[in-house]
Amino acid sequence: MTPTAAWLLVLAAAVGHAVWNAIIKASGDRLLVLAMIRAVGLLFGLAVLPFVPALPAPALPMLAAAVAAHGLYYVLLLRAYAGGDLSVVHPLSRGLAPLLLAGVAWTTLGERLGPGALAGLLLTTAGIALLALRAGADTVTVRLSAAIGATIAAYSFFGAVGVRTAGSVLAFQAWLEILTGVGVVGWAVAARKRDAMLAHLRRSGAIGVLAGLISVGGYLAYLAAAAMMPMAAVAAVRESSALFSAVIGAVILREAFGPRRVAAAVLVTGGIVALAVFR
Repeated sequence: MTPTAAWLLVLAAAVGHAVWNAIIKASGDRLLVLAMIRAVGLLFGLAVLPFVPALPAPALPMLAAAVAAHGLYYVLLLRAYAGGDLSVVHPLSRGLAPLLLAGVAWTTLGERLGPGALAGLLLTTAGIALLALRAGADTVTVRLSAAIGATIAAYSFFGAVGVRTAGSVLAFQAWLEILTGVGVVGWAVAARKRDAMLAHLRRSGAIGVLAGLISVGGYLAYLAAAAMMPMAAVAAVRESSALFSAVIGAVILREAFGPRRVAAAVLVTGGIVALAVFR
């Protein structure tokens, strides 16, 4: 894969990420929608597993850490969306993640960004933060969003190191999807009655499958790009999904798209261009 193709894939994944987060936020039963998304990932992992190499032993700790970080992310995400707005939770959590990831990658892997790419990272993060810093965000929502940002940075780091160690993007993601899928689906089965699950499946099965395909494809694109390029730069482009969530809010949910969001859009777009040019 060429770097240009990788950037385009990650940008497409950012759009998809905003879409499936909006689906969860708008759902009447967020846990069941999340379970459907992860069930698609589980089926994907099971289908791919016979055709990929076994994971080498050094990749197993990274896999375990990535699974744990994803689990905590899902718990915090459902809690945040229970009381917080999409336009606060999503931009704030996704905006914090690239900065945290850049710091971790620098201190642990010596992965440094050049001045141009660093400027792009800061522009993107500033734009995303500008989307989130608006009136009406309560302290609990902000704290939950910050915690979500930390889990995003964690699973992004462990995933990127994991695929580099494993030598196979598909092998690592197959096991990641299987383990996280079993955990989330098991959580839903334990927490919901059978009749409620079947009714939800009949009512929202198609949208759940679509969200699952978007989620699996998006993370696969991130892992493929992170295997060959600086993870902080890739994460910054992926987290531009906050911009697309603002667009979804304006177009579909009829939220205002005033001067603050226009300025944020300019910052995010400028940051993405800088990251692509100075990669």
